[in-house]
Amino acid sequence: MASRKEYLQFILEQLSDLEEITYRAMMGEFIIYYRGKIVGGIYDDRLLVKPVKSAISYMRTPSYELPYEGAKEMLLVDEVDNKEFLMGLFNAMYDELPVPKVRKKK
Repeated sequence: MASRKEYLQFILEQLSDLEEITYRAMMGEFIIYYRGKIVGGIYDDRLLVKPVKSAISYMRTPSYELPYEGAKEMLLVDEVDNKEFLMGLFNAMYDELPVPKVRKKK
């Protein structure tokens, strides 16, 4: 099942006080970037983030789910209605997220 654009817009609105939140559509789902780094994505209308240590410790009860079959587990963010929680989570995770690889032009 693909994610709805309305859910994406809801999440983007919740994160609107953060600078440089972007997304990219990919196979019916959405990858979420924060200041150029991949934080997670929206899969089947669920916000999932990378399971970095800072995210695990920030969440009260971390819950792992698969974004799609064959993928690595990610953390399910249940508190999407709490704007401050979401912004705090993204800020807590940022330093621990890997820097994107630079792709060489052909």
